[in-house]
Amino acid sequence: MKKHLISTTYAILASIACIPLVFGQQQQATEPDERAGRSAQLTLDDLRTFTDVFNQARKNYVEEVDDKTLLDAAIRGMLMELDPHSSFLPANELEDLNDASLGRYSGVGIDVQAVEGRIEVKALINDSPADRAGMNPGDIITSIDGRPVRGRPLPEAMDELTGEPDTEVVLKVLSPGEGEREISITRRYIQIPTLSFQLLDDTFGYFKMSQFHQSSSADLESSLDSIKNDGIVMKALILDLRGNPGGVLRQAVAIADGFLDSGNIVSTRGRNATMQLEFNAEPGQWLPGVPLMILVDYGTASASEVLAGALQDQRRALIVGERTFGKGSVQSVLPLRNGAGIKLTTARYYTPSGRSIQAEGIEPDVVIVWESEGSEDDGKLREIDLERHLAVESGPGTAGVTSADYGLDELPLQDVLNALREAEAIPD
Repeated sequence: MKKHLISTTYAILASIACIPLVFGQQQQATEPDERAGRSAQLTLDDLRTFTDVFNQARKNYVEEVDDKTLLDAAIRGMLMELDPHSSFLPANELEDLNDASLGRYSGVGIDVQAVEGRIEVKALINDSPADRAGMNPGDIITSIDGRPVRGRPLPEAMDELTGEPDTEVVLKVLSPGEGEREISITRRYIQIPTLSFQLLDDTFGYFKMSQFHQSSSADLESSLDSIKNDGIVMKALILDLRGNPGGVLRQAVAIADGFLDSGNIVSTRGRNATMQLEFNAEPGQWLPGVPLMILVDYGTASASEVLAGALQDQRRALIVGERTFGKGSVQSVLPLRNGAGIKLTTARYYTPSGRSIQAEGIEPDVVIVWESEGSEDDGKLREIDLERHLAVESGPGTAGVTSADYGLDELPLQDVLNALREAEAIPD
C-alpha cells in the first residue's frame, strides 16, 4: 500500500479550528449601506442608557474592572447576540486566524494529549523545533517556562507551547526510563499538514482533507500529479471530508473547479453589494472520467459543504455518509483601526441548484451512519442546535440520483466501502 503526504490535524490547533473557520477572504470594513440604519436609529436616551450601564458596572461590580475590559465585553456581547459565528477578535486572535488561513501556527511542532493530569507527546512534525531538540513520542512535559503543568488547567498549559515566532520556551521533559531534562526550544511557524493519501486495493485513491487553507487546492493538485507520475491509475477517487470544519472558501471553490469543466459552483448573497458573488468552473479537469465519491458526516461544515454541495448538484460526485453540519453562512473578517477585528456574518451561500443549506445541511445520496450503534443524530451537534442560528430557508432540492449518474454503476459502491473498511478508514 503506497502512501503520500500522510498527516494528522494537530491537537495544538483545537482552539483555532473548532467550529467552522473564517469563510471567505479578509476584506476592509466598508461604510454601511445608507438604507441599513433607516428603520432603527439610536436616540440620545439609548446612548445614555449604555453609558449608565457602563458606569454602574465600573463603580459597583464586586471586583474592580478596567474600562477597556468592560468595553471589550460590550463589543463581544453585541456580536455574540447576532449569530453563533460573529465575534470580536483581539489583535492576537486575529493574527491566529490569519495564520490558520495560511495553514500554519507558531509553536514547537508537537501533537500532545492530556494523560492523568500531564501533557504527553503523541507525535512530532518532522524537522520541527521539538524534533530538532531531541523530543520523542511518549515524552512527558512536566514544566513550561518554569511553571509546573500539574495543578492547573491543561488547556492553559498547552497554549503556552504556542507563541510568537522566534521566541523561546523552556520545557522540562521526562522520557520513559530516563531522568528529567530541560530543553530550550525556539518557536517558529509550523505548516499544518491537512492532506493525506492512501491507495486502496491498488484501485481506489483515498484522500483525507482535514480543513481548507490557502494552499489546499495546490496541495491536492500536486498530489494528483505525483500519483500520475508514479504510473498509478485510479479507478475511483474518494475524498474524505468527515470532520472538516471548513476554512478558506476560495480553496473549496478551486477544488470544485478542479473536478468540473463548467457550471456554477456556489453563489453568495447578502445585504452588501460586495457579497453578491458567483463562482463558476472553468474548462479543464484533474481527473476527467474518474468517478468521485465524497465522505461526509455531521462535522462536515462550511467550505466543506460548499464543495460537497457543488459536486452533488453538478452530478460530479456521489455524497456518502451522514447529513452535514448545515453552516450555510459566510463570515468576513473586518479589520479595525486598533489592530483588532471582527468576524461578521455577511451573507448566505447557495449551491448550484439554488438551495441554501443553512441549518439543514446536505443530505447524502447514500446514507451511512458511521457509528456502529445509535441513530444518526445521537449526540451530534449541528448548526440548527446552536442558539441564534440564521433561519432555515426553503428552496429547491436535488432530484433523486443513483450511482449511475456518477459513472459508479460499473464500480459497485460496496467494493469501495469494503476497501475503506479494510484500510480502517471507516468502521465495520
